[in-house]
Amino acid sequence: MLPVALACALAACTPAASDSKADAAVATPHPSATPVAMTDAQLLAHGEYMVRIAGCNDCHTPGYAESGGKVPKTQWLVGSRMGWNGPWGTTYAANLRLKLADMEDAAWLKYSAELHTRPPMPDFAVRDMSEQDRLAILRFTKSLGADGEPAPAYLPPGQTPPLPFIEFNLPPPPAAAASSVAKPAAAG
Repeated sequence: MLPVALACALAACTPAASDSKADAAVATPHPSATPVAMTDAQLLAHGEYMVRIAGCNDCHTPGYAESGGKVPKTQWLVGSRMGWNGPWGTTYAANLRLKLADMEDAAWLKYSAELHTRPPMPDFAVRDMSEQDRLAILRFTKSLGADGEPAPAYLPPGQTPPLPFIEFNLPPPPAAAASSVAKPAAAG
């Protein structure tokens, strides 16, 4: 769970921009590398690599983070019953092997380029990947075959999820935090 918590914490930290050029640089995604023709075997190997380094397994493969990545590939990306509870409700890491099993390349590339999900999924990282990286992830995931059960359905805010779940207790917004600070008593 440490990689996920670290990723969430780092995602919340953005440097303050001092001028509009800096703002534009932060908002502009890095250019994609020119695609290199890959054989099917190279694309599958690249997909496995992307799944490993992008942290997909940390949430979508039960026990992966806790075991330091020592989960057989046959058990990868089957989703999780671990809930992620916060102000958005409770989300669950999808079973990608079922979700992507029948998805065509073009549909996946469109879907993943426009991906917007609930926390803690770092959808921004998927959107920033090159088409070749995203295609490699699709092909690798499909090579594993459809397996497992669908993840539990999303629960809206206010519903207590069944165990196990991780609860994000966020601090109040800065304005609310400032108004809750006790003011010193007047001298006199």
